[in-house]
Amino acid sequence: MASYNSIMKDIEARRFAPIYLLMGDEGYFIDAIAERLGGSILNEAERSFNQVTAYGADSDTGKIVMLCRQLPMMGNYQVVIVREAQQLEKIENLVHYTSAPQNSTILVICYKNKEQGRGLDKRTAFYKSCVKGGVVFESVRPKEYEIDQWLSSYISSQGLGIEPKAMAMLKEHVGMDISRMVHELDKLKVSMPEAQRMITDSDIEQYIGISKEFNSFELNDAVMKRDVGRAMRIAEHFSHNPKSYPIIQTITLLFNQFQQLFLLNYHLWQSRKRGIPMPADMELMTAVRANNLYALKELKANIGKWTGPQLFRVLGLLREYDAKSKGVNSGGLDNGDLLKELLLKIFM
Repeated sequence: MASYNSIMKDIEARRFAPIYLLMGDEGYFIDAIAERLGGSILNEAERSFNQVTAYGADSDTGKIVMLCRQLPMMGNYQVVIVREAQQLEKIENLVHYTSAPQNSTILVICYKNKEQGRGLDKRTAFYKSCVKGGVVFESVRPKEYEIDQWLSSYISSQGLGIEPKAMAMLKEHVGMDISRMVHELDKLKVSMPEAQRMITDSDIEQYIGISKEFNSFELNDAVMKRDVGRAMRIAEHFSHNPKSYPIIQTITLLFNQFQQLFLLNYHLWQSRKRGIPMPADMELMTAVRANNLYALKELKANIGKWTGPQLFRVLGLLREYDAKSKGVNSGGLDNGDLLKELLLKIFM
């Protein structure tokens, strides 16, 4: 199974395979590889004659096999790109071509699991022939705890950096949709002053339209610091914009933060009890599930404001209000009032 980076390096070095089976639940990586292949194998003049794009819903395997068996006109390669291949009926019949591909044809198959609701059957002769004769790439969506690392790496590849608060604001706005993240970052890069290399919270507010004062990052910060007034002002803003700030997302972020504080408090207790030094920051960052050193620094700055029993009680409250936000014993309160009630109980 080839990796995304290795495939991109091979394309750049013009080491092409006769078959690319790109499949998985994260469409961004599939589209990125297909776009790079479509723009790299042939020059602009050759693409007019020797590059064809077919769509699964509008095509059939017989037509695609026929296209693949044609010879290129005035060039070394022809490229056949099958998009939305998950909508292609009897895709396994492509084995009639993939079992004996032509050296002059490069077939690119884009199969996105999430839109079909199921993955490609790896037991078929079609899949096995792609493994044997070409490149198979499985596009996996990064887990939530991996997003920071992936985003930082992508932003670095664009010659930029990003401040932690700006990162948190971007993730809150976009969620786990990598395609949207890349779109927003590309738009941001074009909009920023050319000499500026660091993305700040002000850039996110100005160019993407997210308030740097009223967002979940700021709410978390206010709660951690026990800043009741600021937390309640943000909660009031959230209550007037429930679609932009869903309570389930807010509670999840708070729960993750308090869970990290609870783990840090446990390590402090262990250190005092055993009379041993605290783990080094990199080890501690992994132990408390912090995404970066800045996040760990913030946890350390706030841990003195909360005792172990308080943290345990708050985690219980967050579980209780997560259930209430889903309609369990909510007492008829809307989500805005539930959030404000939750915060007041946390601060009690």
